[in-house]
Amino acid sequence: MTINVKISRKKIPYKVAINTLEKRVNDVKNGKKGELIWILEHPLTYTGGVRFNKKDILDKNIDVILTNRGGKITVHNPGQIIIYFVINLNKRKRDIRKFVRTIESSIIQFLRKYDVNSKKDKKNIGIWVKDKKIAAIGIRIKKWIAYHGCSININNNLNDYKKINPCGLDNNKVTSLKNEKKNYNIDLDIIKKILLNNISKI
Repeated sequence: MTINVKISRKKIPYKVAINTLEKRVNDVKNGKKGELIWILEHPLTYTGGVRFNKKDILDKNIDVILTNRGGKITVHNPGQIIIYFVINLNKRKRDIRKFVRTIESSIIQFLRKYDVNSKKDKKNIGIWVKDKKIAAIGIRIKKWIAYHGCSININNNLNDYKKINPCGLDNNKVTSLKNEKKNYNIDLDIIKKILLNNISKI
């Protein structure tokens, strides 16, 4: 099973990335291209998933892009690492929960490299450091091809969350790697490579 891997250094507009994912899903389904793991950053963007509720917008001046991923409203901004997938579950066990658990495990293992103890939550999907969310996961399945992915807060501006209730939660309950490890030198290019290596192994 060939999985193409890609790391983008430039910030990719959200709609450009999603259009690329949608096309890749069709190409994988039709056997034209291999599966994909794509690591990138977005410019400041607010997005609403399939369970999006307008009540979670606190600043009515922001624009929200509606998308077909799972979950509610969230924010993407520079310093937050996005990992997008196009993975054909027809070639594996058709087990969505196992796929999500694999993503969760890879994030937990990555954070452990930086001495950050994190955990998953049965009630609130994502990865948590104590009572604060550090990573979000939103997946969609089409013909048993899983796509969209996850986001991990590295050194992004957490104040951008104050304009929404992220994932329907208190906007003070978010954190980042920089917030947890203030003395660490954070190089996003290195982190992207570590994440890619970590996910590829799993």
